[in-house]
Amino acid sequence: MPRIFTRRIVVPAEAIDVFGHVNNLVYLHWMLDVATEHSAAQGWPLERYLEAGFIWVVRSHGITYHRPAFAGDEVALHTWIADFHHHLSTRRYLFRRPADGRVLAEAETGWVLVDRDRLRPRRIPEVLAESFEVVSADEIAALHTAG
Repeated sequence: MPRIFTRRIVVPAEAIDVFGHVNNLVYLHWMLDVATEHSAAQGWPLERYLEAGFIWVVRSHGITYHRPAFAGDEVALHTWIADFHHHLSTRRYLFRRPADGRVLAEAETGWVLVDRDRLRPRRIPEVLAESFEVVSADEIAALHTAG
């Protein structure tokens, strides 16, 4: 069960915008996809959430772009849980180009756990919180320089 989940992709041509680099919305899609994959890898695929009667919804997204990515680039998408508080969780992301080690973007999503039927925030159950380890900022510093 990876504390920091990593997925590598090759940027497809359809991800490129009129400026010749990866479109901003593509990063957002990558964030949602890699978060879902990490959750499933920790034993929480969508079906388990639905059976348990709760689901995560997005409260906020933030992305800081450092440099562009282009068609054919390999990109490493890293994600981890930065915190859990009551019914809230912060998930962070780092996008790197392994070929040169450069950081392309950093991002975070604020998630709210809600009751599936009432659509109201609910406290994060212990069984869910225990499935993920919170990763501190100090621990991810190596991702910025990894190859």
